[in-house]
Amino acid sequence: YTKMATVSLGFNIDSPRWDQSTFVGRLKHFLNITDPRTVLVPEEELDRAKALVESCRAGLVPPGSSEEQLLYAKKLYDSAFHPDSGEKMNLIGRMSFQVPGGMAITGCMLQFYRTVPAVVFWQWVNQSFNAFVNYTNRNAASPISLRQIGVAYVTATGAALATAVGLNLYTKRAPPLLARWVPFAAVAAANCVNIPMMRQQEIINGITVTDENNNELGCSRRAAVKGIAQVVLSRITMAAPGMIILPVIMERLEKFNFVQRIRVLHGPLQVLLCGGFLLFMVPAACALFPQRCSLALADLEPELRDSIVAKHGDKVPYVYFNKGL
Repeated sequence: YTKMATVSLGFNIDSPRWDQSTFVGRLKHFLNITDPRTVLVPEEELDRAKALVESCRAGLVPPGSSEEQLLYAKKLYDSAFHPDSGEKMNLIGRMSFQVPGGMAITGCMLQFYRTVPAVVFWQWVNQSFNAFVNYTNRNAASPISLRQIGVAYVTATGAALATAVGLNLYTKRAPPLLARWVPFAAVAAANCVNIPMMRQQEIINGITVTDENNNELGCSRRAAVKGIAQVVLSRITMAAPGMIILPVIMERLEKFNFVQRIRVLHGPLQVLLCGGFLLFMVPAACALFPQRCSLALADLEPELRDSIVAKHGDKVPYVYFNKGL
């Protein structure tokens, strides 16, 4: 990047390639940036992609760069760097790692659900993974202390274990299929605890809201609650098909003699099938709600609403904020 030149590319590198007001447009966007192949990209290439994106934002690009190269650099940037802070995210917490990481853990949770020690171990592994993901994808404008992270981790893990172990014991005499659905119930319960706890500072202090031109208007707790609720629903949706449908598939398959003879392959088979579900469900769940979330002015806290009206009159009917992932 030593030979920089001002180049008019005719496009804004930060402008979405697809319409983010529609589910299909958001799905295409997240299929692009949650591509699991990006986790294999070397750190040096990610850093070069960030440098190129920042250069484009400044109106400078290396001579000879093609639009395809710029879009690929933006894909790498979006997959590995936080949208608020611009800092490189830890590998395990990136949404592009959800497929390889999630398929391994989910497959093992679905395979090893019969004994309490196995349930405890795999739920603990899953909550540790979720803690990385939730912390990495929080709204970076709201800092959280190590103590709060620890409390969130312990609380969510406790909720998952209590749900899983309790239901596991309760379903001992129930049909086998119900026992196979216990991991999903535990994951859903933990998500309802883990995400709000990990992002509690946003609920306590509020998150920054802006007008449609990204001018800051103040901080809103109600915006934080809406964003976090959408993230919780997205995460549960992400896990649901694989953890609800896959047990039905395995229940049917295990009735065949040839499947019973290869029990050693049941675990790897469930891991691969989980990967198939997650390849689609990770971007689909992320696309359920716009990343740049909106809230009507009338739904804000009275003091913030009055402040905005006093400064801008009726020119700001909606406020906008990053809901996180």
